[in-house]
This record gives sequence, C-alpha cells and structure tokens, in this order.
Amino acid sequence: MFAGENIQCPVTGLLQLIGGKWKPVILYCLRHETRRFGEISARIPGLSRKVLTEQLKELEADGLVLRTQYKEIPPRVEYELTEMGKSLAPVLHEMEKWGMQNIVNRPLQPVEG
Repeated sequence: MFAGENIQCPVTGLLQLIGGKWKPVILYCLRHETRRFGEISARIPGLSRKVLTEQLKELEADGLVLRTQYKEIPPRVEYELTEMGKSLAPVLHEMEKWGMQNIVNRPLQPVEG
C-alpha cells in the first residue's frame, strides 16, 4: 500500500496508488459522479463483489475515494472521488484516449499463416 512509504520515482508512486487490474477502472467509473456499490459493480463486469470491496477500501485508505454511509433503512453507501482522486481525471482521460486510438478502434491486422 502507499501510505507511509518513501517513494523516489513519481511513476512508481502513481502505479502503487492506481496500479492493478481494477483500480483504474473503478476510478474511471467514479470520474463524473457519486455511485452506490451496486452501480459500480454493475458497470464493471468480471469484477467480483469481494474484490470490489477490497479495492474500494484501498482507494479510500489512500485518499482517492470517499465512502459515505447514510443511516437509513436499508443502509445506503455511496462512493465518490476525493479532490486527490479528481486530480487523476487528466491521467484517466489520456488512458481512455490512448485505449480508444490503440485498442478499441485499432484496425484488425491480417493473420499470417
């Protein structure tokens, strides 16, 4: 985890915060609005509820996500980006743009063989 570590390389520090398979996707999902757990889960197919819970806890501990629990019945919990999390918007936007140009809209290459 990130807290308390002495990191000399800014890229290493960023990757420790948002690295892995799911954290960037969760942050991307929260980039424009507050969402409930079920909404996040529904928007990220293939991500188990257990792993989502773990990742959200880590993002919260690292100061990127704010968790708000309302005293209602049934209980309601919402997640949103903190100011630090929102500051990642340009990074996430560039990742999205790169993915669209180089993965999603990439022309299919002929298969040799």
